[in-house]
Amino acid sequence: MAGHDLALSGFGGANRARGTGFRIESDALGDAAVPAEAYWGVHTARALENFRVSGVPVRVHAHLVRALAQVKHAAALANGEIGVLEPHKVRAIAAACRAVAQGRHHEQFVVDVVQGGAGTSTNMNANEVIANLALEHLGHPRGRYEHLDPLDDVNRCQSTNDTYPTALRIAISACLAELRTELTLLAAEFAAKGEEFATVVKVGRTQLQDAVPMTLGREFAAFGVTLTEDVARIGETLPLLAETSLGATAIGTGVAAEPGYAAAVVRHLRELTGLDVTPAADLVEATSDTGVFLLVSGVLKRTAVKLSKVCSDLRLLASGPHAGLAEINLPPRQAGSSVMPGKVNPVIPEMVNQIAFATAGADVAITMAADNGQLQLNAFEPLIGHLLLTHIVWLTRGCAALRTLCVEGITANREHLARGAAGTVGAATALAPHIGHEAAAEAARRASRTGTDMADVVVELGLLDRETVLRIMSGAAG
Repeated sequence: MAGHDLALSGFGGANRARGTGFRIESDALGDAAVPAEAYWGVHTARALENFRVSGVPVRVHAHLVRALAQVKHAAALANGEIGVLEPHKVRAIAAACRAVAQGRHHEQFVVDVVQGGAGTSTNMNANEVIANLALEHLGHPRGRYEHLDPLDDVNRCQSTNDTYPTALRIAISACLAELRTELTLLAAEFAAKGEEFATVVKVGRTQLQDAVPMTLGREFAAFGVTLTEDVARIGETLPLLAETSLGATAIGTGVAAEPGYAAAVVRHLRELTGLDVTPAADLVEATSDTGVFLLVSGVLKRTAVKLSKVCSDLRLLASGPHAGLAEINLPPRQAGSSVMPGKVNPVIPEMVNQIAFATAGADVAITMAADNGQLQLNAFEPLIGHLLLTHIVWLTRGCAALRTLCVEGITANREHLARGAAGTVGAATALAPHIGHEAAAEAARRASRTGTDMADVVVELGLLDRETVLRIMSGAAG
């Protein structure tokens, strides 16, 4: 019952809904019909009518829903501590928040992820769901807000402008932790392949042309190192995400927040989340600033581009299998063509490439949204949050798929690689210190002209014996 058609707002809609499985709720705009079984209320009903954009409800971001519940839980405990919320309401709200944080009732978070109002509709969706769960905990029907109100009680001492960004930061932190785990596992798998291929000599390339000998192991180990660097870069954003503006309320002045609330809510949120939540140094600045979201987006783009480069390399190294480089074999995952029998495509690296392209595109949208937040508030944080959470999840899943469905099963075409390394004129670079630059250049030209292995040419010219040539070339491969 989460679709747009469930909300029949306006006085006419309310009249039509009487006795039809709907309850009537009111706000400053008048009455609205809300499905009797819904935990959300009138403010969510308005949002369902106004924001029919993506068709993607907030509930797809489970970490955000949990984070909203944690923020509301911390606020209730803080309000109880300073004496502005009755103990029985604190207990009821806390019970409701625990249920949501544990993954229950997420289907009730129905507003579209793309919305006006700087996240107000998402905040009100949370307030209403938690209020109605709390009402049931107290033994009252849904919608009987005289006993416990979404705004006066669940949203006490709060504004969307401090609760929503805080919940976004907590949710993004949780998602990034999962991405770091998968990225670490992927890097470790590349390192393991580096060890497996440690003795496999091949030719390295620059500008897609033969360069100097190396080992396939060094190539794969480098993939692991470059991804490990991004595990560290992601980790550097986490302390910045732990900063909160709770207590700032509307624009950072703390209007409507009771004395002692800000310190208490930060302490309780730290305990509930296990994060080192710290208050922002300047609440006015923190209310309008989206710098940390830009930083996270930039790190995601960096990670995505590096992943994409690795995947493009894998596709190139596996190209063929007969008319390409064919240095490695990717595990076959599915038939590659509806017309070419036996064709198999590198579908997993291709999927990760596309994730990277989308992440880079999202960075542009996030940049524009951050740039266009005017004066004391950025109205576009819903889009920023949606894009960040979406692409962190995509990258996380992409890393897992790349590791388990591709990298783990890669094998090397060892004989083919050995022939290529022996025959390449790039080996001349390794031999030049031993036979001289001009002699190495002449040997390279002859090898290229005749198609003879470089090692054979050097031996034929009487420059070195075969054992020495092979030792030099093997040592140059690393």
